[in-house]
Parts: sequence; structure tokens; C-alpha cells
Amino acid sequence: MRDVEIRQEPTELYKILKFENLVESGGAAKAAIDEGLVSVNGEPESRKRRKIVSGDVIAFQGEELRIGLAGTS
Repeated sequence: MRDVEIRQEPTELYKILKFENLVESGGAAKAAIDEGLVSVNGEPESRKRRKIVSGDVIAFQGEELRIGLAGTS
């Protein structure tokens, strides 16, 4: 599992996939979510703009990202 810090919460799901280089573009992130390839906290997620906050765990293509808020260790 990889720890990822976001600068503000909430942050939209597709943006995290894009900024963490798990996809090549925002469009590709949205397509992956539409196809049911992404889960949040163990549940399949189909909302591209799902609001992600500190403590959420995103899973995509064998990667798990644990989300934390930058500056709050």
C-alpha cells in the first residue's frame, strides 16, 4: 500500500488517479471508473467525482493508495 498526500480535501477521485500517474489523462481516469475498475474503501466506485478524504483507500490495477492530508502526520 502506498501513502498519498492530498493538499486539500475533498479531492475528486479521477484527479487522484491522474496525479498519481496511474492513468495517462483525466479522460482515461474517468473511463477506468466508468468501467468499474476502481474501488474506494473496498467497494466498487462508479462516481468519477467521488469526493476523496483523508483515510480513504483507493484500489486500481493492483495498486492501493491510502489517502492522507498533507501537513497532518
